[in-house]
Amino acid sequence: MAMGVARRGSRRRGRAPMAEINVTPLVDVMLVLLIIFMVTAPLLNAGVPVNLPDSAARPLDQTPQQISLAIDAEGRVFIDQSEVAPGTLASRLSALPRGSDGKPPLVTLRADRALDYGRVIAVMGELNRAGFNAISLVTTSSGSAE
Repeated sequence: MAMGVARRGSRRRGRAPMAEINVTPLVDVMLVLLIIFMVTAPLLNAGVPVNLPDSAARPLDQTPQQISLAIDAEGRVFIDQSEVAPGTLASRLSALPRGSDGKPPLVTLRADRALDYGRVIAVMGELNRAGFNAISLVTTSSGSAE
């Protein structure tokens, strides 16, 4: 019984349809995509290292028009990863772009847990004076509030 020899009673000539799927190209493409996502995922994190406090609050939905403000453990203020010189926060805030309807964008404030409460309130006061009233405080999630 040789392979590839047609049976005598068969009227069909030529090759029979192949019932197997070659998954090697699919696996290759998926591995390339996996590597791309593994390389780009760490780049999406914020660049200023801040030790955030814990909170039991639910996370907010992310909106496309927002400004990230960070205060590190030394009290330095950053607007979207660029450091703000001391005393120039008010002028930098007034220069930030507004929405098409004139509303200021949402501000997410990340402050280190080791900071003095007064320092965080002073920055929030500058935000309020500049017209930024929608301020979200960023925390790390925890199961229980203390």
